[in-house]
Amino acid sequence: MTTLGDRLADVRARIARAASRASRDPSTIRLVAISKTFPPDRIREAATVGQTDFGENKVQEALPKMDRSIDLPIRWHLVGHLQSNKAKKAAERFHVIHSIDSPDLLTRVDAAARDAGRRIDLLVQVDLAGEATKYGAQENELPAIFEAATRATHARPVGLMLLPPAFDDAERARPFFRALQDIRSRLMTVGIPREMVAELSMGMSHNFEVAVEEGATIVRVGSAIFGNRASSTPAG
Repeated sequence: MTTLGDRLADVRARIARAASRASRDPSTIRLVAISKTFPPDRIREAATVGQTDFGENKVQEALPKMDRSIDLPIRWHLVGHLQSNKAKKAAERFHVIHSIDSPDLLTRVDAAARDAGRRIDLLVQVDLAGEATKYGAQENELPAIFEAATRATHARPVGLMLLPPAFDDAERARPFFRALQDIRSRLMTVGIPREMVAELSMGMSHNFEVAVEEGATIVRVGSAIFGNRASSTPAG
């Protein structure tokens, strides 16, 4: 039976091989371990073997885990949908929010981060799946979000996030990953600074290798590290 450390090492090796196939430096790819539904002791176990980035879907589930691992050098990512009424709590505790999908939400997070005396990185979630169960902004809505970011003082966009349809065949997700790259290029063409779209958060347990081949700088991997979970909410 493999240990969590073994599974984590395997994921890292797979990222490195995928990066090599794409002639990329694997050190430029950040692995976020999606710890939703798993208890704090599993987070601590992963941290002891060098994992520093952890992702949660829900603010209310993450807060007790944060409290119980406050002694660890952990960087927390919110990868699930963020409701406006949770913006304050998210901005107070998370280091990165992957699910900004409107100018209003960005403004709320920025104000909350300012009030908390913190600075926070944001990723703008793009909806390419067109599924009722998924969130994100349409491409024509992105300029308004980045325009709102020019007035922000404590929250800054650093990239884009994508949650493609849940295909069994990882190759079917490849066009979605390529499409996000194309959207980034178009945003820079119309004047969005590269530093605001530098990161591409895309790829989960079943397709992260394809995502790396297509330019992902952040992959969100849960079950391949922690094992199967009861919840089926997509995130890793």
